[in-house]
Amino acid sequence: MIKKFILISFTLILFGCDRNEEITNSLNTPPLAGTGSFIYNQYDPFINKPIEVFYHVPENLNNDLPILISLHGAERNGSNHRNTLISKSNQLNFIVIVPQFSNDFFTGGDGYNLANIFIDGDNPSPSTLNQEDKWTFSVLDPIFNYVKDASTNTSNKYNLIGFSAGGQLAHRTFLFGNSIFRNTTVAMSPGWYTTLDDTIDFPYGLSNGPFQNNELNIRLSKQLIILVGANDNDPNAPGLRRNSIVDLQGLNRLDRANHFFTLANSIASNQNINCNWQKFIVPNAAHELSPISNYAINLLY
Repeated sequence: MIKKFILISFTLILFGCDRNEEITNSLNTPPLAGTGSFIYNQYDPFINKPIEVFYHVPENLNNDLPILISLHGAERNGSNHRNTLISKSNQLNFIVIVPQFSNDFFTGGDGYNLANIFIDGDNPSPSTLNQEDKWTFSVLDPIFNYVKDASTNTSNKYNLIGFSAGGQLAHRTFLFGNSIFRNTTVAMSPGWYTTLDDTIDFPYGLSNGPFQNNELNIRLSKQLIILVGANDNDPNAPGLRRNSIVDLQGLNRLDRANHFFTLANSIASNQNINCNWQKFIVPNAAHELSPISNYAINLLY
């Protein structure tokens, strides 16, 4: 009888350990080092929108390595985006995190480029304004804190970069997000912008959008960097939005970057506000992730 009891107890413990192991594995906790990905679905508003997060941790791991979150372009290829940053990560010792926002759950330009701020970002109205916790960039802070906990990292802030469609999301994250963890934001080669013009409707300007005018001073004082290639000047580039309103910003990415930056500085000057934004034109680069992102990393680290 005693032997039978011991056997049953041992079996229960063994099965219990198996179940615990399955639970641990289902969390897909990222390792302390290496290159890989995990599924993140711990943010309640996106509980049914799993996000594959691609990462790279350099070999010289320590608890205070800076963390970089990078936003991919319209191709939604997080692994390629991460791989482009691995060399710089190893050279300059920072952790790369690339959330992949699949088109299945963050559909089209509304779900990604325009951050899901409105149901239809091109036709904003108070009745179609989504709750703030459902805006696409609202998941970035939770991912940052998850990675910190999983890797026992002590960083208080993360830098954010985004290329092309990701550059659109990055600068709208800067304009409309209220993160206490985000440090410098770098918008790399967006096709067009939400400008600070309050006479033009969202998504091209601030009118009818969620921007609070009393926050203008705060936004202009924070660190935003605009990057664009010197040769990114093709008005017929694939995927470049063209219409009578957006063309007021210019006919190509280079001109639109200049317009966005110049307008912000003009508004800051007229209102006697200090503008802490920067713009850099990358020599000999067109609409290319590698040279633009390398330039961004050299500015940040």
